[in-house]
Amino acid sequence: MVRPTIDLWKLVRAAPSIDANSLARAVEDAADNAADFRTQLLIRDSLLAIEKQWGQQRFHDWLTHSPSRTQILNIRQSISDEAAQEHGFPSLQRRIVDAIDPDDIVQYLRDLARQVHRPTRLIIGGSIALTLSGNLLRFTEDIDVVDEIPEEIRMQHQFLQELDDRYGLQLTHFQSHYLPTGWETRIHSIGTFGILQIFVVDACDVLLWKLFSTRAKDRDDLRALLPHLDRPTLETRFRETTATFQAEQKLREAAEQNWYVLFGDSLPGV
Repeated sequence: MVRPTIDLWKLVRAAPSIDANSLARAVEDAADNAADFRTQLLIRDSLLAIEKQWGQQRFHDWLTHSPSRTQILNIRQSISDEAAQEHGFPSLQRRIVDAIDPDDIVQYLRDLARQVHRPTRLIIGGSIALTLSGNLLRFTEDIDVVDEIPEEIRMQHQFLQELDDRYGLQLTHFQSHYLPTGWETRIHSIGTFGILQIFVVDACDVLLWKLFSTRAKDRDDLRALLPHLDRPTLETRFRETTATFQAEQKLREAAEQNWYVLFGDSLPGV
């Protein structure tokens, strides 16, 4: 199966955080047709950012086995002297991360299911829900469960620690009153693992939760989510499901600021 092409320029402009693996793939895709100087410069700075994030050995292993190795090396060599003093793209090294792989999350859930001995349902919200739905790539360690972690699971302290050590992920929880009205009718199943059923909160509901947040990382997630969501749907959902949030002055002020950053205008009228 042919993997989809990743546009290098769109990737570096799309979100505050850039996944190192995605950036490496985008560099490979761009290397064959990188005729203009700015794209070559972007490739150079992308390579510097990837090497800093991964370390020399991992970077060397990737480049050695890359199908675009020759083209990448030629670009790096040809531009090294000419662009030595060029300002380039210094923010890349600050923005690059090793995003959590959705497959790792699914493997964690399968592993977790081995110790679930009666029918159990988990509803996942937060950034992990967005990753599982394909809307967000970034690093996180928390699998945020709505309301509470079932007792059968949360009492297995040693087993949960083993999973944390193995996957770098841990179960946490948050209260459902942080979600828009009616959220429970819009959840999506991502599958059943043994007798463990997993659902995720709808991406639009997660976005609205983050819209009323003052945290910088939630504003960053909003920017990353925006291309994946339909604005008319978002506006309708805002009017119909966020009255409780809007009634609190601090929350509404946060939403007004975040909405203005995203769209440059005022919140939708109720």
